[in-house]
Amino acid sequence: MPVFICPNCARRSASSERNEHGQPVGCAKCGFGFLFELLEDYYPGPATALIVCDKERRILAAGHAATPVTGYQEGDLIGHEIVERLGITHFANGDPVATAIEWGVRQLGVTCTFRPAGIHEDQPATADFFPGYDDDGGLLVAITPVTRRESDETTHP
Repeated sequence: MPVFICPNCARRSASSERNEHGQPVGCAKCGFGFLFELLEDYYPGPATALIVCDKERRILAAGHAATPVTGYQEGDLIGHEIVERLGITHFANGDPVATAIEWGVRQLGVTCTFRPAGIHEDQPATADFFPGYDDDGGLLVAITPVTRRESDETTHP
C-alpha cells in the first residue's frame, strides 16, 4: 500500500484517493492541496524542511519547517530553482536532484551544505530527495541542518 506525506504539515497517511492528475487528494489534517507519494514511510524531524519542486527543479511549495530552516518565506522560494535558491552544494556523488528526477530513485542521507537567507556561509545539512510518482513528476526535498556538535561528532567519533 502506498504511503503519502503532506509537504505542509508532514502528516503521513495511506490514502489511495486520487485526483484527475493522479495525485492523492489533499491533507485531511491541514487542508493542503496535495499529498506526496513515497515508496515507504518517512519520518521528517521537527527541524526538517519539506520543499516540493516540479520536474524542472522549480519550487512549487515550501511547507513543514521550511521558513525556520531556510530563513525564506514561501513566497521568496516559489518559482526558483531549488539548488540555486538555497545554495545547496558539496554533494559527494554527483547531483542527487538530477538523479532523483531523471531515474526516479530516492536519494537518502545526502551530505551537503546550503545557505539560509541572511547567512553568509554554507551550513552543513543532510538532504533526502524523493521523486514524484504521479503524472506530474517532480520532487520532494527534505533538508535537515546539521548542528556544529553533530558535525563534530561525525568528523571526530
